[in-house]
Amino acid sequence: MSGLEHLGIPGGDYLREALTNCSDPLAAIEEFQAENGILLPSLRPALPFLDLHGVKRLEFHSSVLEELSERLIQQIADVANSDDKDRYKKLEGLLEKSFPVIKVASLRPVVMTILKHLPKIKEEYLTQILEDKELYAEAATEVKRQIWEDNQALFGDEVSPQLSQYIKEKENSLFSHENSTSTFFVNSPKMRRQGEVVQKLTHMVGKSVKLYDMVLQFLRTLFLRTRNTHYCTLRAEILMALHDQEVNEICLVDPCHKFTWCVDACIREKFVDSKRSRELQGFLDGIKRGQEFVLGDLSMILCDPYAMNTVSLSAMKALQHCINTDTLPRDNADLQLLVRMISLGLGAWDMIDSQLFREPKLETVILTKFLPYLTGMMVDDQIRAVSVKLQDEILSPLKSPANLYLIFVRESAVASMLAMYYALQVARQKDRFGLCQVLPSLVRCENDRPYDDTFLHSLISYLIPLADEFASDEFCTLVFDGFLLQGISKENVLRHILRLLWYIHHRLPQHHLTSLMERTAPCNEHSEVVHGMYSLLKEKIATYQPSPPTPAEQLDSPLLSVPAPTPAPV
Repeated sequence: MSGLEHLGIPGGDYLREALTNCSDPLAAIEEFQAENGILLPSLRPALPFLDLHGVKRLEFHSSVLEELSERLIQQIADVANSDDKDRYKKLEGLLEKSFPVIKVASLRPVVMTILKHLPKIKEEYLTQILEDKELYAEAATEVKRQIWEDNQALFGDEVSPQLSQYIKEKENSLFSHENSTSTFFVNSPKMRRQGEVVQKLTHMVGKSVKLYDMVLQFLRTLFLRTRNTHYCTLRAEILMALHDQEVNEICLVDPCHKFTWCVDACIREKFVDSKRSRELQGFLDGIKRGQEFVLGDLSMILCDPYAMNTVSLSAMKALQHCINTDTLPRDNADLQLLVRMISLGLGAWDMIDSQLFREPKLETVILTKFLPYLTGMMVDDQIRAVSVKLQDEILSPLKSPANLYLIFVRESAVASMLAMYYALQVARQKDRFGLCQVLPSLVRCENDRPYDDTFLHSLISYLIPLADEFASDEFCTLVFDGFLLQGISKENVLRHILRLLWYIHHRLPQHHLTSLMERTAPCNEHSEVVHGMYSLLKEKIATYQPSPPTPAEQLDSPLLSVPAPTPAPV
């Protein structure tokens, strides 16, 4: 019972010494019980009665201690939550008297409760907790925050597993073959930030601006080290989770708060309308001289795949609006801002890495040449769709986009992103011919951008409903040989191909299926996840049984024997 002696209460050492030096141990024990038991005169006659019922004194005293501890803990919470101006002074006085028994396991919860409700704990107490692993493990997060503020390395050790779990959850959502539809962009922002990791991180940060800054620094460092855009997502989600909890101590000092709030609203609505465009443009144009560093965080917010998806889809809708109103892309102010935001988001890594906080220069030819050509392709798709419905046009042979288009997508990140979302639009509309024309050209996109996980996840989700089209040799060749297999050296691309094969293998010509299974067979360098998925796919193909055709329903109706009426003469 180390610690009781500091309060003037005889502990284990005293009892050991008394038993060692006494002539009658039973008398010494009885004397110790009389002096240190519950000193209530009304209770003494009841103790022998409990002895007769076989209730041990230890059980009795433990139950009393537990009951008193619960009441004391509740009273401490009541004092801490009261409006008393001296409440923290009272708690500090109580802590000073009780802290010596913090190593007594049965009394520790009381001391920990006092520590939890103190906004500022003395350094000497924090040091003792930090030096004792058991005490640190049992300390409340509110106590640990005060330790973490002066120990960034320890805080990093606590945060690191949460960040790893977050990335793992995102990858599982992207690569999972359990759902044929797109699951990544389905959940609303508010639902996503209710996730376990985001809630844990916001609880760890609390209202501490210092810890919040540390988390942001961890995210920037990991983003630079890995180029993984999920860290950009987490940066926005943590801020908006604190916004939901009304932690104004942090939201009011983060210069990105209002911008992130506006982007979050756009993601929720899945569209950037004119009103939001003006607000976002006001934030970007309102950055004052000397605060250019804010662009680094704004670019991370826009680099978030959810934000990039919303902005890019809005850009495609803006191009459709140009077609409907017979206007040029360069005359659409909303489209100009969307392209500007895409450029800023795609330049996030370079900006943070170089620490040169200025917007990437957007070449005017994107607006004056590339986008008009892209709208022309969209018009051709619409004309072809109408012509096919009217059956007055035979589809012409496939042709690649013009050289100018290919040059743009090869040299410009913005053009590549817009070309990729045009391909997604064609796939979503199940335009087989248009997809065959545009998909192989994505291989030339800048920096292998089409092989990013978020794009491939969406593309595969749109290709799965086109399973019947894969019965065609031409379509198989264009999708696999013309695009997907070009990036198979990357493990993530292989995983997306396996996800596609999981759903369409039964429609592939046999020679294509055999060839694809050979080319997607993992080697020793691939992870266990890939080997496992390939084995499951192989087993599924081997045990596949086609569904029997549905027999035609036999109609048994007396009306069938009634002769059809003779047409009336004209």
